[in-house]
Amino acid sequence: MMQLKHFIRPIAAAALLLATAACTKDELADGDRLPEGQYPVEIARITLGVEGGEAQPWGAPQTRVGEAGDGTGSVFSAGDRFAVQIDGEEGIYIVQDDGSIKAGSPLYWSDTGEHTVTAWYPATGGTLDLSDQDTNGLAYLLHGTGTGDYLTPVTLTFTHSLAKVRVTPTGDALGEVQSLQLYTYTQCTYEKGTVVQGSQEGWIEMKKCEYTENGNAITCWEANVVPGYTITKLMANNDNKERDLSAAITPEAGKFYNITLNKDKGYTDDGQGNYTVTSAEGLKNIAKLVNEEWKLGINITLTADIDLKGIDWTPIGKDDNKAYTGTFDGNGKTITGLTVTGSYKYAGLFGDIDENGTVKNVVLEDVQITSDNSSGYAGGVAGDSWGTIENCSVSGSVSGTTFAGGVVGSQWGGSITGCNSSASVKGVIFAGGIAGETNSGASLTGCYATGDVTVENDGTNNSHAGGVVGYNGGGTLTACYATGSVTGSGSGTIYVGGVTGDNSSGTLTACYHATGTVSGPDGATGGVTGRNYTSLGAPVITACYWGDNGQEQGIGYNQAGTTGGTTQVTDGNWLGAKDAMNAALQSVDSEWCYELTGKLPTLTKQ
Repeated sequence: MMQLKHFIRPIAAAALLLATAACTKDELADGDRLPEGQYPVEIARITLGVEGGEAQPWGAPQTRVGEAGDGTGSVFSAGDRFAVQIDGEEGIYIVQDDGSIKAGSPLYWSDTGEHTVTAWYPATGGTLDLSDQDTNGLAYLLHGTGTGDYLTPVTLTFTHSLAKVRVTPTGDALGEVQSLQLYTYTQCTYEKGTVVQGSQEGWIEMKKCEYTENGNAITCWEANVVPGYTITKLMANNDNKERDLSAAITPEAGKFYNITLNKDKGYTDDGQGNYTVTSAEGLKNIAKLVNEEWKLGINITLTADIDLKGIDWTPIGKDDNKAYTGTFDGNGKTITGLTVTGSYKYAGLFGDIDENGTVKNVVLEDVQITSDNSSGYAGGVAGDSWGTIENCSVSGSVSGTTFAGGVVGSQWGGSITGCNSSASVKGVIFAGGIAGETNSGASLTGCYATGDVTVENDGTNNSHAGGVVGYNGGGTLTACYATGSVTGSGSGTIYVGGVTGDNSSGTLTACYHATGTVSGPDGATGGVTGRNYTSLGAPVITACYWGDNGQEQGIGYNQAGTTGGTTQVTDGNWLGAKDAMNAALQSVDSEWCYELTGKLPTLTKQ
């Protein structure tokens, strides 16, 4: 946000008679000609003109060369030298300690007519370095004009040939700013107080300043810049993190521009419920909007990779009554180091996703998800989901008490599509490479898991461990596979399967398990599923396979009355299995199919 105002504050210099007139008007030579060297130019005073257009006051008295000690402005300094020209002749004038002006090389009137006098600072041309105005002080170029004659003292009015930019941090941003840098020309050549050409694009170190507004002391940073260069970005504390201005500015000579610097929230909001996230701080702030301000339905898009290492994460949509209802689009970006610890009921990047919520296109690397809640849901993407999860990838580890899955702890209805996980998963009741549980018509399609899955039953409840899903209660698993080890141990009843620990009235189509070992209690462990159970309807298994994973049967405990649909690949040749699974997928009009380019089939989307 930029404010533009202006004002004028003259700087009076003592009227100075540079020499005593030696002749009177009656003693003029050659009509209106004056005797050479007899009538010196009188500088009555010097002032600084208005800072153009909509300039704001530059604090207190604002002029040119030296900065006031309190940072409120600038004043003429003793020793400042500026050049004066009349009729092609040039002289040098020097500001004295008392503010008066002494001629270093004086000029003289040559006739009685009125003349225009020009002046400039610095007195000589050259190259101006604007790169470090904090250490070296603000850079200045001034050009002045005035009129007078041999009886009329000249008032020189200077104007700025550079432009001034001030950055004023506000709120939390002020406490975080130690220095500010502006990207523009760092040098320019100049002649007679005007810019010839800017050069050397780079970062300018701005000068810290203070001014008073409505009785309040305001801290700011300033720099004088070359006009004409469009400024689009600044940087704080030399942290190499460029910050784009909300609106670019192209400074004009003599004008002042004030930029208000708010703390970088790490996200932008279009006012229509769509949020773009650019940093870890932004993602944390977005979580607060959902969890604390009830903005449950906002749409979130990542535009940069996010590093959450060292941050104890609070899941987005953390409570039962704050399930996320919007669309989160990771945009193919990577979130690294997501860590959730403690007793969150819903632990993950998201806590609870509503049936209208969607999370897609995000890569989660090195997650560390742990929930010790006695009714906890833990997953890399979400603890609990009733909505849509698609095209997500997870690595790291997930540990929970009740529901634990590499991607989601529990998927109740809704869908998971095109997701994968290499995360290790550990649970007590439900644990799966992709989901701890799929229930109530949930669909899981085109997904695979390569991480190890472990359950350790404490004897309180039945336990379920699956390479893809721990417990499939009426869900549909299509074109899914797992290659990690699946292990069940402890006391009580434990169901362990290469694809799913328990297929309860669910549907498995074209799924397989290979390479990893599957181990658990005898009679409740299978190469494909630990138990095939009829509860609300008969389970259906079609074209599902298992390899050399330590199991001799596809279904460990079959309560559905049939062992059809599972086949073991004993020779390591998966070509026939690949063809049979693809035929099954064609029969259900799936857009997924398997291809065999290595030892094991992999998934591709048609």
